[in-house]
Amino acid sequence: MRFMITFTFFGLILRAIPAASQALPGMPPVVDPTNVYSESVAGKLSPATAGALPRVYVPNVKSGDVYVIDPATFQVVDHFMVGGNPQHIIPSWDLKTLWVAGSAERNLGGILAPIDPKTGKPGTAIKVPDAYNLYFTPDGHSAIVVAEALKRLEFRDPQTMKLQYNINTPGCAGVNHADFSIDGRYAVFTCEFSGGGLIKIDLLQRKQVGYLQLTREGTTSTATHNMPQDIRISPDGKVFFVADMQADGVYVIDAASFKQLVFIPTGKGTHGLYPSRDGKKLYVTNRGTHMGDVKQHGPGSISVIDFATRKVDKTWPIPGGGSPDMGNVSADGKYLWLSGRFDKVVYAIDTATGAVKTIPVGTEPHGLTIWPQPGRYSLGHTGVMR
Repeated sequence: MRFMITFTFFGLILRAIPAASQALPGMPPVVDPTNVYSESVAGKLSPATAGALPRVYVPNVKSGDVYVIDPATFQVVDHFMVGGNPQHIIPSWDLKTLWVAGSAERNLGGILAPIDPKTGKPGTAIKVPDAYNLYFTPDGHSAIVVAEALKRLEFRDPQTMKLQYNINTPGCAGVNHADFSIDGRYAVFTCEFSGGGLIKIDLLQRKQVGYLQLTREGTTSTATHNMPQDIRISPDGKVFFVADMQADGVYVIDAASFKQLVFIPTGKGTHGLYPSRDGKKLYVTNRGTHMGDVKQHGPGSISVIDFATRKVDKTWPIPGGGSPDMGNVSADGKYLWLSGRFDKVVYAIDTATGAVKTIPVGTEPHGLTIWPQPGRYSLGHTGVMR
């Protein structure tokens, strides 16, 4: 029997998720089980972000630095070196720190470097074996360092980054991006280099409990294999959307059965996924290139998928070509900020018109974040907010 529970949290009446699907112990309650993005809509900034400078932080993989942009003026206002190979900038679970995650490319080892969002300045980097990406368990108990090169997930203290335990992912070469079930009990990670698959991680049992090999049914790409990248859950938590850079579109995966449903063609080099602030649309970045096909001014574009119909509403090309990669949506929802991976620029895309502003940055900008963003807590990446 399924039923709803109501209770008080910080003085507000909240609706819990269905009792038949108990949430991960310790995670904040789900406010609206029909819209997991209900608490990250425009205007719902947490008190924890008070005093944070409005900034866009851009990690540049090849130049080893971070550019800082004022979103009000679209100008670079700061720049600092972090070393290594900075891949993504990640809001912490408690919204008080931004972490620069650096991978172990070129045998340099990985780093996790904190940034104080109130000053915009970096702190002392913490050395780790590898840190391609960073997530947080929904209960806030652990940071999940994605050690892509080592085929494992490192669960660490979210403040000190001291190791708690590992979950090895031997069948998932290129463990990459993730999102979490609506009840917080499991995460799904993409496997970039193992022929194109997904793994399901049970956060209570602390182990891998599922693997899904993506098939090319319904795709039109001439590529010979899959290469899943970003992943994002639907507002109602029933399906996951998975961007595939080689298939040139988005797979839809049933969350309950962990099976492939349909494929949505978008554009060449499908890469990043970002929900609109009202939770109705999904912005899809099409990088314009496949793996190994690195070039400037490719046929990059942004596709806008309607969550309800699972169809592409519109497509915005990058004028003159480009390589839109990773980023996120501004707090007010008016701009989609994205790195131009192979063009040494950042794009600020007007979400009403698709008009594009470009700002020059360093070499190979990747997982930028804009801060602050609405939400009660962060699950990681460039702002998976709940």
